[in-house]
Amino acid sequence: MKTQDFLLELGTEELPPKLLVKLSSSLKDNIINELKQLNISTSNVTAYATPRRLAITIAELQSKQQDQIIEKKGPLVESPDKAIKGFAKSCGVGISELEKRSLGNKEYYFYKAKEAGKSIQSLLPRVIESSINNIPITRAMKWGDLDYSFVRPVHWLVMMLDNEVVPAHIMGLESGNTTKGLRSNEDTLLEISHANKYHSIMLNEAKIEVDFNKRKEIIRQQVLSVAKTNNAEVVIDDSLLDEVCALVEYPRAFSGSFDKKFLAVPEEALISAMKLHQKYFHMVDSKGNLLPFFISVANIESTNLQVVIEGNERVIHPRLADAEFFWNQDKSVRLDQRLGELENVLFMKSLGSMAEKAKRIESLSKYIANLVGFDADTSARAGSLSKSDLMSEMVGEFADLQGIMGGYYALNDGESKAVSIAIREHYQPRFSGDKLPSTNEGLVVAIADKLDTITGIYGIGQAPTGSKDPFALRRLALGLLRILLEARIELNLKELIDFSLNLHLKEVDRDSSLSIYQFMMERLKAYYKDLGVDGSIYEAVLAVSPNSPFDFHQRVEALNEFTQKNESKSLIESNKRIKNILKDFEGDHTKLNSKKLIEESEKKLYKATELITKQLTEKQDYKAIMLSLLDLKDVIDTFFETVMVNADDLELREARLMLISRVRALFLSVADISYLSS
Repeated sequence: MKTQDFLLELGTEELPPKLLVKLSSSLKDNIINELKQLNISTSNVTAYATPRRLAITIAELQSKQQDQIIEKKGPLVESPDKAIKGFAKSCGVGISELEKRSLGNKEYYFYKAKEAGKSIQSLLPRVIESSINNIPITRAMKWGDLDYSFVRPVHWLVMMLDNEVVPAHIMGLESGNTTKGLRSNEDTLLEISHANKYHSIMLNEAKIEVDFNKRKEIIRQQVLSVAKTNNAEVVIDDSLLDEVCALVEYPRAFSGSFDKKFLAVPEEALISAMKLHQKYFHMVDSKGNLLPFFISVANIESTNLQVVIEGNERVIHPRLADAEFFWNQDKSVRLDQRLGELENVLFMKSLGSMAEKAKRIESLSKYIANLVGFDADTSARAGSLSKSDLMSEMVGEFADLQGIMGGYYALNDGESKAVSIAIREHYQPRFSGDKLPSTNEGLVVAIADKLDTITGIYGIGQAPTGSKDPFALRRLALGLLRILLEARIELNLKELIDFSLNLHLKEVDRDSSLSIYQFMMERLKAYYKDLGVDGSIYEAVLAVSPNSPFDFHQRVEALNEFTQKNESKSLIESNKRIKNILKDFEGDHTKLNSKKLIEESEKKLYKATELITKQLTEKQDYKAIMLSLLDLKDVIDTFFETVMVNADDLELREARLMLISRVRALFLSVADISYLSS
């Protein structure tokens, strides 16, 4: 079949940098789905994105739809004539052209026809218009007196098949084959001679790299080169690199400097000012110390770069001066003196003020620290002061510094280093892959803070629903669980949830404890899925209901290792068989009278279980337990080969049921491995 190359470019005002990649991906996916619905295959679709344009190219796009067989089911043959004639008319044929076909015991009329495929040129306008309209946009804009809306006003539209324009009228724009270059050369129009030359024309004639990832790599290399020129190392935050890439079409990196006096301010504040407000990359020396230099990326080739540099240096100076002022001002008020101010800040309706939250974190921190043997007084002090920096000028300006500045202010107030670090790190882990707090007290306050938020918001009926999680409870739950598992902290999660719920105001539902526990266990399931642990292993451990997530984790690790052993398959199937046999058995295996056992194989099984039971008494090493249980394989196999469990003799039958119940109990001390059966 004949194919053609296709190009779409939608020219716009500067698109939101943090949404650019999402907008581009959505447009690409929408076009692919639209074409798929028309039975047009797409194998080589490329998306391009710059601040002023979204573009899609498709190589070797079918020039025409495949012919299709259209089939419609009509009324029963014995239906009234009016119904039959109506069906025929809707199909554009006479009754004589309908087919009769039996379905089950009844006969129906059917319409069947071959429909010629349409040309891709005639289909594309609707495909593209629908694809653009279906891009998810939270806040669409309208411009002028037009009825159209998009994330930003649109200005030009390119639609081509090979070297021909695809006629279309979309969002008030007539399609053509001309595009625009850089904003600085607004009057320059570029003619696209062929759809497959779009990328090369934009790069060679407009000096614009329209491929987002290639442009991103160009920026990375430029930034590294500038840092090398300054005999420094640059810290490249990937999210900042993405944002800068979404802000420039023609990147040109350069360095500037700022007054060394600002280095007296905590470096996180300086970095935040440079990164968040100015989109600058910061530089450090070989020891990781912040240097008074920055790297910015211009969107134009300047004939006098020094003017650009000086302009950026003038802009950053007041930003850093503000940070210096906030730092000096904030140090004059102690963190514990700010606790009263937190009374005026609402945490959330029905959950009280931030001061009340701080008190709950203090109580939870002391409770948790006492349970696990950490410093309770230090943990409680850090918990009490953990939210005070929210009232500081610095955090008011740079919200990403909450906790971090609290740590600095605590040291300035004369608090212990342990309290300072705990305050600084209690928001960790903030995101997937983030590191845990580095101290015991930090771990405790982090658990307390996350648990208070989860139980409170869940307890007032604001649990996540479907894909919606406005308060990021899933992220908080996963962070809390990561702390318990990776820091190896043994805590009863159900009791912890109950304690936290009872600290809240009366509006919080105390009966939501089980729901919160189940919600958190679902997050644990997701955690193991990300680690590649088979879901059946999670279910096998869940079946025995461990109270502690860390204990749960140890069982999962043991089971994961157990399933790698060749002998495990036979034991898994035996456990499933035993579970089925014991379905209606309610006897107590601890009351087994071994003298009732008569066959040699069942006597051997009893002795083997006795030996392992003695070995495993008071043992918590689940890996060792599972390895010991592997020794039962042969005796269990022999038992089932030679013994009829449901013997006619009632006493013998009960003894044998107690025996296999004893075997099952040994495995259940770790997990219900019958769940692992394929």
